[in-house]
Amino acid sequence: MDSELLLNMKEEVTCPICLELLIEPLSLDCGHSFCQACISENQKKSTIDQEGQSSCPVCRITYQLENLCPNRPLANVVERLREVKLNQEEGQKVDHCEQHGEKLLLFCEEDGEVICWLCEHSQKHRGHCTLLLEEAAQECQKGLQRVLEQLRKHQQEVEQVEAYISKERTFWKDQIQSDRENIQAKFGELRDFLASEENKKLQILDEEEKDILNSLAEAKNELDQHHVVVRMFISDVEYWLQAPAIEMLQDVNGIIKLCETLTLKKPKTFPKEQRKVFQVPHLKRLLQVLKHK
Repeated sequence: MDSELLLNMKEEVTCPICLELLIEPLSLDCGHSFCQACISENQKKSTIDQEGQSSCPVCRITYQLENLCPNRPLANVVERLREVKLNQEEGQKVDHCEQHGEKLLLFCEEDGEVICWLCEHSQKHRGHCTLLLEEAAQECQKGLQRVLEQLRKHQQEVEQVEAYISKERTFWKDQIQSDRENIQAKFGELRDFLASEENKKLQILDEEEKDILNSLAEAKNELDQHHVVVRMFISDVEYWLQAPAIEMLQDVNGIIKLCETLTLKKPKTFPKEQRKVFQVPHLKRLLQVLKHK
């Protein structure tokens, strides 16, 4: 925020009595605003006329206590100014050494800390290999970029496996449905004789379908969770790549190592050939046996 504009805003929200930023501002009929505590104390000390009125400390226009009105918009402006002030102070703390007050310009590779030139000659960092902050940041960015590329490649693998699972689900649902219809058609001719046999075969297929689809569903759920983790890592790495050098260098080694150990669990595959499904010759032989009984 522009310093001149900030100064003008600060003047507008300064209490004329205590000369500090307004606290719980109250506005008079004349338009002047004061801290609640300040105007209350001022009212006690000031002379009240016969009609029970006090006068504004700025313009001396009289007012009545019951007409004091809380100024919410002004209170919001004061709160914003306090936040700006705190952010500015915090920014100065980040850029300077807490111990020596000097600007942080170096990075100690051995301790993984951002330090000032006095820290470099201290007992703690003496003899350690140090780099300029910009050089260390560039090396760190290279590591983050490498991890980001690995994560994106990993994400592509996840998406490929995701597509595979979707294709497998469709295949197995269609295949099982086809087998079910075929079995039902064959047994339809012998419904009176083969009801129990049909139910047995269908139960086998149902169990097979349940096992396969449940396994694929579990794999899909695990993959979804894995995908969320990958996207989270990508978001974190992209954030660190854009972060200030000091902030980026603090804990970046941990996320790099964590990302590099990320592995993708492949889903269980099911053989599509040599499946033991119900065959027509079996049905014919069973029919012949039944006819001879």
